[in-house]
Amino acid sequence: MSRQYWKPSNLLNPVPCVMISCRDTDGRENIMTAAWAGTICSDPVMVSVSIRKSRYSHDMIVRSGEYVMNLTSRDLVKAADYVGIKSGRNVDKYSLFGDLHLTRMDSQKVKAPSIAESPVCLECKVRDVIELGSHDMFIAEVVCTSVDESIIDKNGKLDLKKADLVAYSHGEYYALGEKLGSFSYSTHKDERLKTRQAKNRMKTQ
Repeated sequence: MSRQYWKPSNLLNPVPCVMISCRDTDGRENIMTAAWAGTICSDPVMVSVSIRKSRYSHDMIVRSGEYVMNLTSRDLVKAADYVGIKSGRNVDKYSLFGDLHLTRMDSQKVKAPSIAESPVCLECKVRDVIELGSHDMFIAEVVCTSVDESIIDKNGKLDLKKADLVAYSHGEYYALGEKLGSFSYSTHKDERLKTRQAKNRMKTQ
């Protein structure tokens, strides 16, 4: 096998496609799209999003210390793309129409609004801001998770497959594909074999 060696690049793909909604202390609101976002801790539950200083939302989040991370579904891809390329300095992103329309929804634990059409909304309070260079990373604790009831099954279990989430990869949006396995599935065969062997040993004793 042969390989090519390039200069350093941001090719950790695919990545989440999320819409970040925020409100500053003067009541101004905005929505931006971010792909450089992720989960970083499970206890306490924490996430991060990296934002350029020049982005309209950057100063809002610095001043308020809050944001909502809204997951993007297939139905929201066009709106997510639009709010990612248009600046809130020039466009009220809650006043768009048709398939670009996003509905402002009050959050439960933060003042920043959530997006009603999003299947999952993570309400976040900023705990630290790390200046990295082109971007600042906003590390935040998730203080509330809002889930649309349409993706909860009859047993009360979350079914994210119903959310029809999308990913972003090197400038393009993708629907998530077929399920290939579940966590720890690679060991299931070994465990079943051990169980059968144990039962066989018991039978011969």
